[in-house]
Amino acid sequence: MTNAFFEKYQYKIKSVSELREILGPFPRQKKVVMCHGVFDVVHPGHVHHLAYAKSKADCLVVSITGDRHITKGIYRPHVPERLRALNLAAFEMVDYVLIDQEAKPLANIALLQPDLFAKGFEYVSGGLAAKTAEESNVLQVYGGELIFTPGDVVYSSSHLIEMAAPNIKQEKLLLLMHENGITFETLRQTVTSLQGFRVHVVGDTIVDSQTQTTLIGGQTKTPTFSVLYENCIHFVGGAGVVCKHLRAAGADTVFSTVLGNDELKDFVLEDLKVAGVDCRHVVDNSRPTVNKNAIVCNDYRLLKIDRLDNRQISEQIVVKLEDTLRETACDAVVFSDFRHGIFNRDTVVRLTAAIPGNVFRVADSQVASRWGNIAEFLDFDLITPNEREARFVLADQDSGVGPLAGELLKKTRCKTIMLKLGPRGVFTLCSERLNRPSQFFSMDSFVGHVVDAVGAGDALLAYATLSMLKTGSEVIATILGTMAAACECEVDGNIPVKPEDILAKLNKLEESC
Repeated sequence: MTNAFFEKYQYKIKSVSELREILGPFPRQKKVVMCHGVFDVVHPGHVHHLAYAKSKADCLVVSITGDRHITKGIYRPHVPERLRALNLAAFEMVDYVLIDQEAKPLANIALLQPDLFAKGFEYVSGGLAAKTAEESNVLQVYGGELIFTPGDVVYSSSHLIEMAAPNIKQEKLLLLMHENGITFETLRQTVTSLQGFRVHVVGDTIVDSQTQTTLIGGQTKTPTFSVLYENCIHFVGGAGVVCKHLRAAGADTVFSTVLGNDELKDFVLEDLKVAGVDCRHVVDNSRPTVNKNAIVCNDYRLLKIDRLDNRQISEQIVVKLEDTLRETACDAVVFSDFRHGIFNRDTVVRLTAAIPGNVFRVADSQVASRWGNIAEFLDFDLITPNEREARFVLADQDSGVGPLAGELLKKTRCKTIMLKLGPRGVFTLCSERLNRPSQFFSMDSFVGHVVDAVGAGDALLAYATLSMLKTGSEVIATILGTMAAACECEVDGNIPVKPEDILAKLNKLEESC
């Protein structure tokens, strides 16, 4: 699917005002038949339905339900509204396509006044459903007629998607780029021009360790594995690796964090120094440097041992962090919260107030327990929670990701949400888009082979922040953030993603499109 495809059938997609002028008033010389539905995956039943409808009139108008009103599943629609519209427009039998931004087609039926309104056989086989009765009442007002497709074979898009969801991630990406005037060259130019921004990261440092072992055997009396120690590898993680991603992308990075007075502190400081991060740490003698040690045997994680103290940092340390925030000139401040002492209900407010004016403000909360709350970060420019965190905050396990993100946007009063959906990718909602038909969009994951998904969100956070600073485009930021996350998933351990890693993925993707 290319730009030529998008442009070739775009002329068939009309607004309701355009269609009203084209079709003219009822009654008219040439009959108009209208069909309405989601059409998430077009199947043989749809084709039969549309072909039958077209046989009854001169002009076939297909109305599709807008993304915001689809509630058939948490991650539906599978195909975004613009792509669904183009898919239908490509059918020769379809004359026009309308994206209905209302929950029901009643208003558009009344405005367009089609001669016929066609429904599938399933809508009449068991008696007239309540929604169909509403549509019939609107038709009767001006003299329109309700007709039904003959036959008793009913296909279900939902059932087909549940069996095997179609892989359309490239088509979704290309359409999003096309509609926003973005090319692969635009993305390449952006990812290679992120240097020079000054970013101040405040957050919890975590040392992620991997203790490599070999299985010796098991105990006969107890279910205990016996393993032989081989070596232990340390990686700077948490907010520390966010800094390393930013630095790898070319940003001048300042890091404010709290470390214990131990050997891991020295490891962190040396590692960040080599990476070029300006670390302005505070040493807390009462707590250890946070360490999360995964015991690995033959690539299987047997156990994770955490060494940490989640108590709130002292008043003295809070004051030091506030002073550093006020005194550090920067283009963006990133709060990277893992709830290991720095952030809580009180300090979030105080540290937010210390951010200098006219600075791009970003928050990422990577917890989903009673101790963390992404909704405490108010009036930020960008927040990047994952789906589980959002559902925890809103006490909502049932809503689709669209309504979920919308509710979180209202609660936090932020400008842009990038809701991380794990292997499903990212869902982006921007407050400036709320009054537009395309108020949100989703981006599928472009991971090739997952080696280690830990740290993907940190890579997304870093590249999305810099892309927003560079372009102001949440679309470009989402694309490059998603690509960075995919690159991180394809390596073992917290390894900073470099621009050339993203360029390689973009080049490979463009070749396959």
